[in-house]
Amino acid sequence: MPNPKHKHSKSRRDKRAAHFRVVPRSLSRCPRCRHPKLSHRACGNCGYYKDRRILVFGEE
Repeated sequence: MPNPKHKHSKSRRDKRAAHFRVVPRSLSRCPRCRHPKLSHRACGNCGYYKDRRILVFGEE
């Protein structure tokens, strides 16, 4: 198995991990009830996605 021939500095090692950060997910508003929801997901408040009822809650 190959092994490194030279030691990489801590600075060089840490530069690789500079992009591994937590990014907050972007929220959009449901066009039907104006409740915040994740993009491209059914609304958890009204259950609609792209003008179709996807989620049915205990009402009916």
